[in-house]
Amino acid sequence: MPEFDTIIRGGTLIDGTRMPRFRADIGIKDGRIACIGQLSEHQAGQVIDAGGLLVVPGFIDLHTHYDAPLFWDPYCSISSWHGVTSVVIGNCGFGFAPCHPKDRDRSMLTMTRNEAIPYACMKAGMPWDWETFPQFLDAVDRRPKGINLLPYVPLSPLITYVMGLEAAKTRKPTDTETGQMCRLLDEAMDAGGCGWSAQRLHPSGGNCVQRDFDGTPMVTDLMHNETALALARVLRRRNQGFIQTVLSTADPMADLRHLEELAEVSGRPIIYNALRSTDSRPEGHRYIIKWLENCHARGLRIYPQAITTDAGLTFDLSEDLNIFDDSEPWCEAMLGNVEDKLHKLGDPARRPALRENVPHVATDFWDIIISDVKLPEHKSLEGLTLAAAGTKLGKHYIDAMLDLAVAERLRTEFFARAHNTRLDLQIEVANYPYAIPGLSDGGAHTKYLTGGIYSTEYIIKYVRENGAMTLEDAHWKLSALPAYCAGFADRGVLREGCAADIVIYDYDALKILPQEIAHDMPAGEWRRVQRAQGYRYILVNGAVEFVDGKPTGALAGRLLRHGTAAQVRHAA
Repeated sequence: MPEFDTIIRGGTLIDGTRMPRFRADIGIKDGRIACIGQLSEHQAGQVIDAGGLLVVPGFIDLHTHYDAPLFWDPYCSISSWHGVTSVVIGNCGFGFAPCHPKDRDRSMLTMTRNEAIPYACMKAGMPWDWETFPQFLDAVDRRPKGINLLPYVPLSPLITYVMGLEAAKTRKPTDTETGQMCRLLDEAMDAGGCGWSAQRLHPSGGNCVQRDFDGTPMVTDLMHNETALALARVLRRRNQGFIQTVLSTADPMADLRHLEELAEVSGRPIIYNALRSTDSRPEGHRYIIKWLENCHARGLRIYPQAITTDAGLTFDLSEDLNIFDDSEPWCEAMLGNVEDKLHKLGDPARRPALRENVPHVATDFWDIIISDVKLPEHKSLEGLTLAAAGTKLGKHYIDAMLDLAVAERLRTEFFARAHNTRLDLQIEVANYPYAIPGLSDGGAHTKYLTGGIYSTEYIIKYVRENGAMTLEDAHWKLSALPAYCAGFADRGVLREGCAADIVIYDYDALKILPQEIAHDMPAGEWRRVQRAQGYRYILVNGAVEFVDGKPTGALAGRLLRHGTAAQVRHAA
């Protein structure tokens, strides 16, 4: 009987701890790293030749929305194509449990707008063999998985389950209802939940860009501080769990004070979204970094997730789209089906309000590019900005956009560049010691965003092309730092005894491939994807899941209850 199931031989290890790289072999047994050192081929049943390659811990993405897609895509792509071996689900307070059976349809409709997951996909692809959060985790456990999943407990469904949707959006919970929420959170965490999450954006315009399918704020946008603090006290009593929050209301200073209060009351880490640079306001991220440093000096564990990619948005106006929701007139005009939108966007009476209340989107609106037209007579507009198209047509740029889109039944494609394109500012964010790369939104917005490339881009942009950091620092940021901050108990580093989540890649050959359309979703839906080259082997729990980008069908991923693959339930 061989001593090891698999040996990885001859590679250069970057172990995720920021220690210098070194040459060694890795022996894997029963899904774990059993030995690191000098090993012989005869000691294993399978040998992977890693000569000339880097051997690193699998990447960990703390911000995804694979809560629905995991039921039809066991690899949680495109994240897994880019070396991600573990993801966190249940972010932003969004999810599907607990959920009364009568509310399932409404729950799915919510996700069509705020995370742009097609309703038809969810209707066809989700088994709905659960009601409570523990039952949801059991359903996830039963599904084949190509990567690991760590679950937050999302607060929107929890609050709705207790209060009902209308009450949750119109009043404060009673003391009895708050007690029920705390009891359900305890129950969810007993079953393996790793903390709770909530989006709290300004409920009327402003920064509210992730609304419900009917244009109203999400339940957690309307959540009172007292409710959040009561749920934070549950974590303190348990001495367990983490809080993930997206916070951007009308009073930025009050937001930061509330985050500090959550950290004080819970005594637990806070994953703060998001630290990002803005080309026109370089003082913005620097202020947040100073605030974070002040928090750390006072012993408050608040860690930022950072937007380190400058990917823009490719979109048309026919889809469920929330990127205009910070403008009330645009939000209202974009509600409904294609015929509804055609009527509203083509209505001359609405145009003044649409011109006067321009959304922020990802860029200056007039700088949006007309990237693909559908009718030959519009070909001369392709590649122009809206400003240039307006000048060419002799009309306001908003009218140029909407007249073109309506003429093409909303199928015209546009591209909005990101606000954070300055490399010098991106490097400042990436180099903040505790900035966690990620925020891929994996599984969401798949028709206009491919954020799952972030891990590959991080290595290429910040190490290989610009020398902004070492590979040792990059792999600490991509693996060990997120593992520590979100409670992954035995992952994120190459260390004896840890789970064998391992990426073996060719540094010089690493490449992000062009964007393409994939018709691989349930109910005939499509998405935008980007693949990678250079990842030779990707292992999850010791099993080879990908060879040169091709899945093997091993499906060795696990549900990480309490941050570990062990199936032990916690007694509060």
